[in-house]
Amino acid sequence: MLLGIDTSGAVSVAVARGELAGDSTDPSPDILAVRSDTRSRHHDEVLLALVEETLQAAGVPRGELTGVVVGRGPGPFTGLRVGLVSARSIASVLGVPLHGLSSLDALAHEALAAVPAERGPITVGVALDARRREVYHARYRREVDGEILRIAEPAVDAPAEVAAALTACDLLVGSGTALYPELLPATVELEHVDAGHLLLAASVLAARGEDLTSTEPMYLREPDAAKPTARKSALGR
Repeated sequence: MLLGIDTSGAVSVAVARGELAGDSTDPSPDILAVRSDTRSRHHDEVLLALVEETLQAAGVPRGELTGVVVGRGPGPFTGLRVGLVSARSIASVLGVPLHGLSSLDALAHEALAAVPAERGPITVGVALDARRREVYHARYRREVDGEILRIAEPAVDAPAEVAAALTACDLLVGSGTALYPELLPATVELEHVDAGHLLLAASVLAARGEDLTSTEPMYLREPDAAKPTARKSALGR
């Protein structure tokens, strides 16, 4: 049994029957329940309650979990940290493996899952709200054989700087499209990561032999509350 957690934008939790064995012959996880909270803040207040609610909906006791998968972002510092710390804590307490992958990968997987394979090669751009009037973005292509490749690595830029590359894709999704519709018009109304698709994307990557052991956050830039470079007197002298 797998638990999926993503807090890159909204909060999403999923429970699935299956494993991440890294074997291409293994079937995809069977998603049993997904619960989400689309508010952009309050991650620390809702996440653990949402985990319990999702486990109950799936009929899975916490002790039956055999693995945890977490979205590494990119995303806002505080919200992303809540998801990663919680996932690490749950995995540590239960003594089960912890896996991590880019939240952008999961959103691209969900967008492409809705497109029939018969359509052939197809590209998708993902743009997530990065605040500061910027977006986190990446681009992907699904090949004829169904393999999904990342063709542009995750980065953070002003929407105008990446609009041409992202709108040239066949599909464009993510919360950034809702904020900047004139520059980044969505082709599909898909804004936030669904933890069920996070689990499915992790399964695909594991079967391909990719390393999912890192759960370091993908911040892509320095936090707003940066450490001072020099000591300052508390008295203002």
